[in-house]
Amino acid sequence: MGYNIAIDGPAGAGKSTVAKMVAEKKGYIYVDTGALYRGLAVHFIRNGIREEETDKMIRACESADISIVYESGVQQVYLNKENITAMLRREDVGKMTSVSSAIPQIRKKLLNLQRQLARTKDVVMDGRDIGTAVLPEADVKIYLTANVKTRAMRRYQELKGKGIACILEEIEQDIRERDERDMNREVSPLKQAEDAVYLDSSDMTTEQVVAEILKLSLCAKEKIWK
Repeated sequence: MGYNIAIDGPAGAGKSTVAKMVAEKKGYIYVDTGALYRGLAVHFIRNGIREEETDKMIRACESADISIVYESGVQQVYLNKENITAMLRREDVGKMTSVSSAIPQIRKKLLNLQRQLARTKDVVMDGRDIGTAVLPEADVKIYLTANVKTRAMRRYQELKGKGIACILEEIEQDIRERDERDMNREVSPLKQAEDAVYLDSSDMTTEQVVAEILKLSLCAKEKIWK
């Protein structure tokens, strides 16, 4: 059984950045579960499926082979043997992911892959329901969040840094809508696990958040050794 660190939280909370840094410092594998769902979203978009066409998404899953591989230590996502990693952060993919990830059949398709990785490797895994549904027995659970304005500004700066035109107000509205969908979906809604540590990063640097999680991980290991 691997040692598992689960990091949950809403869109734009910095989960992926923090999880990657924690994994690197501990020598663990970083598993971006959201990337798997985004990979399926790319598949749906390519097949001309609209966000409201749930039945078509379920059928399309049958022709989607999603996998995570590590090349030179960097996570890559493959869809039907094509590397689609560069496409995963597109805004249309994010919107499709928020809708499609609430569908039970889609979650079931990806659940076994996530758990298999956690059983065999020391992993840091981030997403919306890792501590509550995917890895309920994780050694360390974190609920990482920040206020909406902070999360929107972080996303805005990320997109601007990549030369992508964007409007801050639209990003903020999109984040509010994603929060509403993620927290109120019927299957595995976004929520803090009862035994998760709540971390509000609104006034914290990335380095401070990473340091706090590393400290929590060390404390958890000391309890196991005792």
